[in-house]
Amino acid sequence: MNEKPKIYEEKVIKPKSGWVMLGVIIALWIIFIVGIVFCATGIENTPSGTFFGILMFFFIMIPFVSLILIKGFKLLNPNEAIVLTLFGKYYGTINQEGFYYVNPFCSVVLPNGETLGLENNLQVPPLPTKTSKMFQNFGRKKISLKAMTLVNGKQKVNDLEGNPIEIGVVVIWKVINTAKALFNVDNYIDFVSTQSDSAIRQVARCYPYDISDEGDEKSLRGSSQEISEELKKELQKRVEIAGIEIMEARISHLAYAPEIAAAMLQRQQAKAIIDARQKIVEGAVSMVEMALNKLSENNIVELDDERKAQMVSNLMVVLCGNKDAQPIVNSGSIY
Repeated sequence: MNEKPKIYEEKVIKPKSGWVMLGVIIALWIIFIVGIVFCATGIENTPSGTFFGILMFFFIMIPFVSLILIKGFKLLNPNEAIVLTLFGKYYGTINQEGFYYVNPFCSVVLPNGETLGLENNLQVPPLPTKTSKMFQNFGRKKISLKAMTLVNGKQKVNDLEGNPIEIGVVVIWKVINTAKALFNVDNYIDFVSTQSDSAIRQVARCYPYDISDEGDEKSLRGSSQEISEELKKELQKRVEIAGIEIMEARISHLAYAPEIAAAMLQRQQAKAIIDARQKIVEGAVSMVEMALNKLSENNIVELDDERKAQMVSNLMVVLCGNKDAQPIVNSGSIY
């Protein structure tokens, strides 16, 4: 019977200040120096220096004890956190900036699941790739709690109508649960990226690229705010297990795939021409109607139905034509 994987929850600890322990270690080194001098003097002045020899042995152990104690110092900057384990078990998380001291046997967990011992207290510049694994892990021991940006590359998906489109997203996210981020998934940064690809595919196939002729539905191009909210909710559900909060998710690139881009461009151009002609005809009809009403109200001229039809035809040609009309002056009778 397969057991469900354990879901870890964050346990924030409040360690002691590191300054007190720093003073203790400094005092131990002072005792070490004074003790060595004292024992050396005693051995020289005493025929049998057995007592001072044993006492010197204990003083010599002080540096080794100090090296073990130094492992407990932890320094955190603002918006940083470290996750600690003690003998393979989750010990706790420190997420407040400051200088602290914890159990020196605790190990810092890296984002890739490894641990660091004494080397996590050192700060050295990047070293060549052939350097030992211990030193290659420098600088990756802390988890950033800052808002981070993920820019996913363009990917080809199908919209609701099955049209292939290219789409890219920008995701603003941050870690809110360090235990989930390190213990529930292998690599939380890659996890966010992978789930972003999956979420955008899920959302894109639920909406058409553009609004249909009825104009009563949402689209990827015309409803950016609604699509962003839907994408944010979908992605948040997927990364909840990793202790990630999605602050914002927006479409950064949207276009038809190259194989249908030319055909869709012609379709859009045809639709634009039709819409423009429709507006022109509506405006021309209203202008002709206004002209006939003005002529009739002001008794300028009385036209029968045949002449009205001819006038309407001429005005429509003038108002709806692509080129300027050439006027013809009639010097005779209109009949």
